[in-house]
Amino acid sequence: MGKLIYAANISLDGYLEDESGAFDWSVPDEEVHAFWNEHERKVGTSLYGRRMYETMRVWEDDDWLADEPAVVREYATIWRDADKVVYSTTLDAVTTARTRIERRFDPEAVRRLKEESSADVSVGGATLGAEAFRHGLVDECVLLLCPVVVGGGKPALPRGVRLDLELLDHRRFANGVISLHHAVRGAT
Repeated sequence: MGKLIYAANISLDGYLEDESGAFDWSVPDEEVHAFWNEHERKVGTSLYGRRMYETMRVWEDDDWLADEPAVVREYATIWRDADKVVYSTTLDAVTTARTRIERRFDPEAVRRLKEESSADVSVGGATLGAEAFRHGLVDECVLLLCPVVVGGGKPALPRGVRLDLELLDHRRFANGVISLHHAVRGAT
Protein backbone atom coordinates (compact mmCIF):
# COMPACT_ATOMS: atom_id res chain seq x y z
CA MET A 1 0.00 0.00 0.00
CA GLY A 2 1.31 3.42 -0.94
CA LYS A 3 1.22 6.54 1.18
CA LEU A 4 -0.28 9.81 -0.06
CA ILE A 5 2.36 12.49 0.42
CA TYR A 6 1.80 16.23 0.15
CA ALA A 7 5.11 17.83 -0.82
CA ALA A 8 5.91 21.47 -1.44
CA ASN A 9 8.46 24.25 -1.32
CA ILE A 10 7.06 26.95 0.96
CA SER A 11 8.07 30.34 2.27
CA LEU A 12 8.84 30.73 5.95
CA ASP A 13 5.46 32.43 6.37
CA GLY A 14 3.66 29.47 4.78
CA TYR A 15 3.02 30.31 1.13
CA LEU A 16 3.54 28.33 -2.09
CA GLU A 17 3.61 31.47 -4.19
CA ASP A 18 3.58 35.18 -3.43
CA GLU A 19 0.71 37.61 -4.05
CA SER A 20 1.70 38.01 -7.72
CA GLY A 21 1.75 34.22 -8.24
CA ALA A 22 5.55 34.03 -8.36
CA PHE A 23 7.50 31.19 -6.78
CA ASP A 24 10.97 31.94 -8.19
CA TRP A 25 12.20 32.31 -4.62
CA SER A 26 11.82 28.53 -4.22
CA VAL A 27 13.93 27.38 -7.20
CA PRO A 28 16.17 24.65 -5.73
CA ASP A 29 19.93 24.61 -5.89
CA GLU A 30 21.65 21.31 -6.77
CA GLU A 31 21.63 19.96 -3.20
CA VAL A 32 17.90 20.62 -2.76
CA HIS A 33 17.19 19.32 -6.26
CA ALA A 34 18.94 16.06 -5.34
CA PHE A 35 16.67 15.84 -2.28
CA TRP A 36 13.59 16.22 -4.49
CA ASN A 37 14.96 13.60 -6.89
CA GLU A 38 15.24 11.07 -4.06
CA HIS A 39 11.75 11.96 -2.84
CA GLU A 40 10.17 11.67 -6.30
CA ARG A 41 11.95 8.39 -7.02
CA LYS A 42 9.56 6.71 -4.51
CA VAL A 43 6.44 8.12 -6.20
CA GLY A 44 4.48 5.96 -8.62
CA THR A 45 1.64 8.41 -9.28
CA SER A 46 1.45 12.20 -8.97
CA LEU A 47 -1.90 13.95 -8.49
CA TYR A 48 -2.07 17.49 -9.85
CA GLY A 49 -4.56 20.27 -10.25
CA ARG A 50 -4.56 21.97 -13.65
CA ARG A 51 -2.24 24.84 -12.67
CA MET A 52 0.32 22.56 -11.02
CA TYR A 53 0.24 20.24 -14.03
CA GLU A 54 0.79 23.17 -16.39
CA THR A 55 3.80 24.18 -14.30
CA MET A 56 5.24 20.66 -14.13
CA ARG A 57 4.75 19.59 -17.75
CA VAL A 58 7.94 21.43 -18.72
CA TRP A 59 9.76 18.27 -17.55
CA GLU A 60 8.42 16.41 -20.60
CA ASP A 61 10.47 18.56 -23.01
CA ASP A 62 14.17 17.85 -23.58
CA ASP A 63 14.95 21.07 -25.48
CA TRP A 64 15.74 23.22 -22.45
CA LEU A 65 17.49 20.45 -20.48
CA ALA A 66 20.63 20.09 -22.61
CA ASP A 67 22.67 22.68 -20.70
CA GLU A 68 21.21 21.91 -17.26
CA PRO A 69 23.14 20.11 -14.51
CA ALA A 70 22.87 16.32 -14.30
CA VAL A 71 20.64 16.55 -11.21
CA VAL A 72 18.05 18.55 -13.19
CA ARG A 73 18.13 16.16 -16.15
CA GLU A 74 17.75 13.26 -13.70
CA TYR A 75 14.61 14.85 -12.25
CA ALA A 76 13.08 15.00 -15.74
CA THR A 77 13.61 11.25 -16.14
CA ILE A 78 12.11 10.52 -12.73
CA TRP A 79 9.10 12.75 -13.46
CA ARG A 80 8.49 11.10 -16.83
CA ASP A 81 8.59 7.62 -15.27
CA ALA A 82 5.71 8.39 -12.90
CA ASP A 83 2.01 8.23 -13.74
CA LYS A 84 0.14 11.52 -13.51
CA VAL A 85 -3.51 12.30 -12.81
CA VAL A 86 -4.69 15.84 -13.56
CA TYR A 87 -7.93 17.02 -11.95
CA SER A 88 -9.51 19.63 -14.18
CA THR A 89 -12.90 20.61 -15.51
CA THR A 90 -11.36 22.95 -18.10
CA LEU A 91 -8.37 21.09 -19.57
CA ASP A 92 -9.29 19.49 -22.90
CA ALA A 93 -6.24 17.27 -23.29
CA VAL A 94 -2.89 16.47 -21.71
CA THR A 95 0.40 16.84 -23.53
CA THR A 96 2.54 14.48 -21.46
CA ALA A 97 2.94 10.71 -21.45
CA ARG A 98 1.54 8.54 -18.66
CA THR A 99 -1.05 11.23 -17.87
CA ARG A 100 -4.82 11.15 -17.63
CA ILE A 101 -7.50 13.72 -16.80
CA GLU A 102 -10.15 13.28 -14.11
CA ARG A 103 -12.98 15.78 -14.10
CA ARG A 104 -13.52 15.70 -10.32
CA PHE A 105 -11.61 14.74 -7.21
CA ASP A 106 -13.08 11.47 -5.91
CA PRO A 107 -11.79 10.71 -2.39
CA GLU A 108 -12.80 7.04 -2.62
CA ALA A 109 -10.90 6.60 -5.89
CA VAL A 110 -7.81 8.13 -4.27
CA ARG A 111 -8.18 5.76 -1.29
CA ARG A 112 -8.33 2.83 -3.71
CA LEU A 113 -5.30 4.15 -5.58
CA LYS A 114 -3.33 4.27 -2.31
CA GLU A 115 -4.44 0.77 -1.34
CA GLU A 116 -3.58 -0.72 -4.73
CA SER A 117 -0.30 1.12 -5.24
CA SER A 118 3.05 -0.50 -4.57
CA ALA A 119 4.66 2.97 -4.59
CA ASP A 120 3.80 6.23 -2.90
CA VAL A 121 1.35 8.70 -4.39
CA SER A 122 2.06 12.44 -4.29
CA VAL A 123 -0.37 15.30 -4.32
CA GLY A 124 0.81 18.68 -5.55
CA GLY A 125 -0.72 22.12 -5.46
CA ALA A 126 -2.53 24.02 -2.74
CA THR A 127 -6.11 23.51 -3.93
CA LEU A 128 -5.85 19.79 -4.62
CA GLY A 129 -3.72 19.29 -1.52
CA ALA A 130 -6.39 21.01 0.59
CA GLU A 131 -9.03 18.62 -0.78
CA ALA A 132 -6.87 15.63 0.10
CA PHE A 133 -6.28 17.00 3.62
CA ARG A 134 -10.00 17.71 4.14
CA HIS A 135 -10.84 14.11 3.25
CA GLY A 136 -8.19 12.70 5.59
CA LEU A 137 -6.21 11.16 2.73
CA VAL A 138 -2.77 12.67 3.33
CA ASP A 139 -0.43 10.33 5.21
CA GLU A 140 2.69 12.48 5.19
CA CYS A 141 3.85 16.04 4.48
CA VAL A 142 7.25 16.92 3.08
CA LEU A 143 7.70 20.67 3.29
CA LEU A 144 10.85 22.52 2.31
CA LEU A 145 10.92 25.84 4.12
CA CYS A 146 12.70 28.43 2.02
CA PRO A 147 14.51 31.25 3.84
CA VAL A 148 12.18 33.97 2.59
CA VAL A 149 9.08 35.76 3.88
CA VAL A 150 6.77 36.75 1.02
CA GLY A 151 4.06 38.49 3.06
CA GLY A 152 1.05 36.84 1.42
CA GLY A 153 -0.08 34.74 -1.48
CA LYS A 154 -1.34 31.19 -1.86
CA PRO A 155 -1.23 29.31 1.48
CA ALA A 156 0.62 26.00 1.37
CA LEU A 157 -1.66 24.34 3.92
CA PRO A 158 -5.45 24.40 4.05
CA ARG A 159 -7.26 26.89 6.26
CA GLY A 160 -9.83 25.54 8.69
CA VAL A 161 -8.30 22.05 8.90
CA ARG A 162 -6.68 20.73 12.07
CA LEU A 163 -3.79 18.34 11.52
CA ASP A 164 -1.95 16.52 14.28
CA LEU A 165 1.53 15.73 13.04
CA GLU A 166 4.48 13.62 14.09
CA LEU A 167 7.95 14.72 13.01
CA LEU A 168 9.62 11.89 11.09
CA ASP A 169 12.72 13.70 9.83
CA HIS A 170 14.28 17.09 9.26
CA ARG A 171 17.33 18.39 7.46
CA ARG A 172 19.12 21.69 6.96
CA PHE A 173 20.61 22.44 3.55
CA ALA A 174 23.63 24.68 2.93
CA ASN A 175 21.45 27.33 1.24
CA GLY A 176 19.31 27.75 4.39
CA VAL A 177 16.36 25.61 3.24
CA ILE A 178 15.02 23.27 5.92
CA SER A 179 13.10 20.11 5.10
CA LEU A 180 10.40 18.93 7.47
CA HIS A 181 8.89 15.47 7.05
CA HIS A 182 5.79 14.77 9.14
CA ALA A 183 3.34 11.91 9.43
CA VAL A 184 -0.30 12.97 9.62
CA ARG A 185 -1.90 11.25 12.58
CA GLY A 186 -5.28 9.74 11.83
CA ALA A 187 -4.95 9.73 8.02
CA THR A 188 -6.83 7.02 6.13
